[in-house]
Formats: sequence, C-alpha cells, structure tokens
Amino acid sequence: MSPQPAIILLSGGLDSATCAAIAREQGFTLYAMSFRYGQRHSIELAAATRVGEYFKAAEHRIVEIDLRAFAGSSLTSELQVPKNRTDAEVAGGIPNTYVPARNTIFLSFALGWAEVLNCRNIFIGVNAVDYSGYPDCRPAFINAFAQMANLATKAGVEGNHIEIHTPLLHLRKAEIIDKGARLNLDFSLTHSCYDPSPEGLACGSCDSCTLRRKGFTEAGIPDPIRYCNA
Repeated sequence: MSPQPAIILLSGGLDSATCAAIAREQGFTLYAMSFRYGQRHSIELAAATRVGEYFKAAEHRIVEIDLRAFAGSSLTSELQVPKNRTDAEVAGGIPNTYVPARNTIFLSFALGWAEVLNCRNIFIGVNAVDYSGYPDCRPAFINAFAQMANLATKAGVEGNHIEIHTPLLHLRKAEIIDKGARLNLDFSLTHSCYDPSPEGLACGSCDSCTLRRKGFTEAGIPDPIRYCNA
C-alpha cells in the first residue's frame, strides 16, 4: 500500500521539525506547509525549507498571509519582545509574543490543503507543558478544532475523518529534543528565536531561546546553533 500523505505545519523550529521526524518515522509522505505572515523572525522560513529538504518532503508550500494587519503581537509589530523572563514570569500569563488566532489560521489553511490532497492527517507541534502560555497550544483547542474540521469539510461529512496529530503535546522540551535526537534530526537546521540579530543569530534571551537552551541542557545534548550572548 502506498504511504499516506500527511500535512506538516513546519515553522523551522525544533518542535515542528521533531513532528516532521515523527511523521516520517510513522511512514507518512510529508507535505510541508509554512507561513510568511509578517513575523519579525522570518528567518525561520529558511530553517523550515532546510528541514523540509532534509526529510524529503514531497512538496513544501510557503503561504503568504499578513497578520500585521491586526498587529497585537510583538512578533508582528514594533512591540518589544520580552527578554530574560524568570520561570515564574513565563508561567504567569500570556505574553505579547502570542499572535492572535495564529494556530487557528494555520490549521485552517492546512485543512484546506488536506482536502485538495485527499489527505486525512495533519501534524502540528503544539506543546502544553514547556510553552509560553499560548491558548492555542492547549488540548482543549486541538480537540475543538478537530471536531470543527470534521463538521465543516466535505471529507468530514462524507465520513473520511481528518485527524490532527499532536505528538509533542504532553512532552517537556528535553523530551522533545531527546525524541528528535533518536530520530536523527539535525538540530543545526532549526531556528527558534523570536528576535534574531540581523546576521540571523539567536538572541539567547527571549522565551523561545530560554526554553530551547534549558531543554538541551536537561537532555544532555549540545545545542548546535549560535547565540548572540554565548
């Protein structure tokens, strides 16, 4: 039987790259989807392209949308990205790096492409343990979106169930890194920083960098990327 297609929402970060590795291990043919949405860290798209090539994605689409139209986030406006926050601060609420409705929008685009491809599987690297308080990374959101997807699509109403895969949902960052390492993911291909330097170096102190560095330390695996403050 031919491998089934799966759409991978690929940001270029280590979580989505590990998701791609898991989908590939499970025998899916990968169709990668990334977004140029007006993010200040658009360098992540180069990382997404590298990861897609590394896993030999059958196709990789970079979709152009502009969430700067709504602003509301330091990733899509001139607001300052929070730096050097404590663990308590990170756990204390939703930071301004949250992009309103981002995962809802991304999953909706993936859902549309899934119908065109006759694909029943969508992978997204959301995480509800080591994350920055984003409401669209929670199990309740994923479950609600999956229910909606099967009510609002031709595939769903015809009985062809669409599944939203979240293999990292309940893993700590160190566990995600360990999983990626065991699947031979080349972490040097990835990019996590919200506020990279003009040269593309990770800042080392935004929430995403902090979680990444802590995860590699706890996993006992060297982080191969370069940081401005290293």
